[in-house]
Amino acid sequence: MALDFSGQNLRGRNFKGRQDLAGANFSYADIRGANFTSANLTGANFRHIKAGLQQPWKITYLALISSLFLVLSGFFSYLTYYFLPLIFNAFSLEKQITGCTTLVLLIAFFLSTILQGVGAGLEAFAFAFTGAVAVAAFAKGGTVAAFTGAAVGGLTVAVVVIVAVAFAGVVAAFTETVAATGAIFIIAALASAVAVSFARPTSGKIIVIVIISGALALAFAVTLFSIYIGWRAMKGDEKYALIRNIAVGFAAIEGTSFCGANLTNADFTAATLKSTDFRNTILSNTCWHQAKMLDRVRPGSTYLQNSQVRQLLVTGEGQDTKFDGQKLRGINLKKANLADASFIGADLSEANLQDADLSRAKLKQTQLDGTDLTGATLTGAFIEDWGITNTTKLHGVRCEYIFMRLPTKEDPDPLRKPDNKQEAFKDGDFADFIKPIFDTLDLYHNQGVDPRAVAIAFKNLAENHPEAELEIVAMEKRGDDKILLRAKTAAGSDKSQLSAEYFDDYNQLKALSQSQQLLLVEKDKCIISLENMVDTALKQPKFYTQGDTNMSDISGINIEGSSNVSGIAGNSSIANLGTISGNVSIALNELPDATDAEKPGIKELLSQLQDAIVQSTYLSEEDKAEALEQVNTLAEAGKNPQESTKQKTAKTAITMLKGIFTGLPAVASLVEATNKLLPAISKLFGLG
Repeated sequence: MALDFSGQNLRGRNFKGRQDLAGANFSYADIRGANFTSANLTGANFRHIKAGLQQPWKITYLALISSLFLVLSGFFSYLTYYFLPLIFNAFSLEKQITGCTTLVLLIAFFLSTILQGVGAGLEAFAFAFTGAVAVAAFAKGGTVAAFTGAAVGGLTVAVVVIVAVAFAGVVAAFTETVAATGAIFIIAALASAVAVSFARPTSGKIIVIVIISGALALAFAVTLFSIYIGWRAMKGDEKYALIRNIAVGFAAIEGTSFCGANLTNADFTAATLKSTDFRNTILSNTCWHQAKMLDRVRPGSTYLQNSQVRQLLVTGEGQDTKFDGQKLRGINLKKANLADASFIGADLSEANLQDADLSRAKLKQTQLDGTDLTGATLTGAFIEDWGITNTTKLHGVRCEYIFMRLPTKEDPDPLRKPDNKQEAFKDGDFADFIKPIFDTLDLYHNQGVDPRAVAIAFKNLAENHPEAELEIVAMEKRGDDKILLRAKTAAGSDKSQLSAEYFDDYNQLKALSQSQQLLLVEKDKCIISLENMVDTALKQPKFYTQGDTNMSDISGINIEGSSNVSGIAGNSSIANLGTISGNVSIALNELPDATDAEKPGIKELLSQLQDAIVQSTYLSEEDKAEALEQVNTLAEAGKNPQESTKQKTAKTAITMLKGIFTGLPAVASLVEATNKLLPAISKLFGLG
C-alpha cells in the first residue's frame, strides 16, 4: 500500500535513497528542506506541495549576503577614494592616465555586459586592455606602468561587479524583489565612503565632497547595473546564463533536493518549487501543470533548463513556438496546445502527447520512438523524415491530411496525403497509412548505384535471413544516381546486422565485372525483375517518384527464402512461351465479360495487353514470358478486383510490367498500347 504523507509538515526530513515511496501521496505537504536524493518516487503525488528553503536558512543566507555587500561596498569606496582623485590630479599626467583609463575600461565592460552578456563584457575589457598596453608601449617614461595599473584596477572592479551582480540575482531569487539589494548596497557604499574620506589625513572639504559624491554615484550606477543584470538573469535571458546559474545554484543549497531521484509519472500540479534541486533526476512523464516558480529550480541537464519548455509545461500552451533540436525525451505534454509549433530535429521519444493538438506542427526529423500520440491531432502536420517506430502509439490519432515535406513559397502544400485535396483520412486511416514504414530496413546507396548488384545482394540477404521476412515497401530516388531501398522487417530483426551484411555483399558484387555478375544471375527472374525496377527508378524518376526525393510507387514486393518474388513465377528456366500464353488465355476466360461493349472491363483490357506483348518485335522471348506471367497474375487478381490483397498483387504486377517495358523505343506499338491500357487497368483495380 502506498504511503500517505498528505498535508504533513515534512520540513528537513531525510528520505534519501528510500525505495518504498513509489506512489506515495505528498499532496499539500510542506517539504521545504527535505532530502529525496536517489529515492524511488515513481507515480508519487506532489500536488500543491511547498518546496524550497526553510525559513531559518533564508535568514542565514540573507544575513550572509548583507555582510558580503558591506564588504563589496567598502571595497568600492576604497576604489573611489583611490582612483577618483587621480582624474583631477593636475600635477601628474600618469595619474590622470591611470584614472581615465580605468574609467574607460569599466564603461566598456558595463556596456558590453548589458548589451551582449558577461562573456562579451570580459572580452571587451580584454580588448581595451590589450589596446591600452599596445599604445603605452610606444609612450615614454612611466606610461606603461600607468596603463598597467589602470588595467589592473579596472579588472579588479570588473570582477567585483560580477560578484555583485551574482549576489543581486540571489537576493532577487530569495525575496522576489531587488529593492533590498539596491538599498543595502547604496547605504553601505555611502557609509563606507564617508568613513574612508574622513580617514584621509589630507582630505579637504572639496575632496571629501568629491569622494562622497563619487562613491554615491558609483554605488548607484553599480546597483542599477546589478539589479538589471540580476533581473534579466532570473528572467532566463541566455546572455546572463552564467549569473543565473550561480544565483539558482546558491539558492538551492539546503533547499528541497530530488537529485538523482526517479520521478517517473510523478505529479507536481500547482506545486511551489523555488530553490529545488532536480539535477540528474528522471523526469519521464512528470506533470508540471500550473507549477509555481519552476524557473527558480536547479534543473541540471534536464529539459527544465529551457525557459520555453518550462513555460509550456506550466501552461500547456506552445502554439507557434520553436522547440527545434530540443532534448525532450519523456516530457509530459498531454493535452498541450502545440498547433503550428516546430519540433524540427527534436527528441520527443517516450513523450506523452496524448490528446495534444499538433495541427500544422513541423515534425521534420523529430524522434518519436515510444512516443504516445493516442488521441492527438495531426491534421496538416509536416512529417518529413520523422522518426516513428513500431513502439510509437498512434491509436485514435485525429488526422484529416498530412504533408510529407516542409512547405516552401513555391509549394505550400508539399506531398499532401491523401493526394486528392478534396479527400480526407477517415477515422483510423492515418495509422493504417503510416503503419507500413514503422519498422523498416533502410538501405541507402550513393556514388554510382549498380542495380544488378543491388538485386543480387538483396536476394541473398532474404535467402540468408528468412526469419526477417524482408518485404520491399518503397524505392526512393534522392538526387542523381542515389537511391534508398526501404524494406519492411519482422519485429525484433537486427537491422544493424542486416544492413552491414547487405552492404558487405553489395560492395563485393559491385566490384565484379559484368560477366561475373551475369554468371551469378543466369536466368533468375527474381533478380532480373528487381534489377529492372532499380534501374527504372534511377533512369525514369517521373514514373517511380514524384520529384527528386519522393516515395516510390513500388510496394508489396515480398522477397522470400524460396527465391520467388510474390506475384512472380520464379522458375529456374523460362517456360515455353506458347504454354504461358495459353495459361493466360485460360485465366482470362474465367473472368466475366464487360456489361457495356463500349466500356471494356478487366478481361477485355488484359486480352488486348496479351496480344500486344505476343506481337511485339522489340521484346525478347524471356521478356515476353515474364510480361505474360504478370498478365496472368493480373487475371487471377481480377477475379476479386476490390479485395485489398488482390489490389496489392495487381499493383506489384503493373509495376513489374512497367519495369519490363522500360527502354523500349517510343515508336513501338507495345509502348503506345501500354500507355493506354495500364492506366485503365489500374483504375479498374481501384489504384488510380
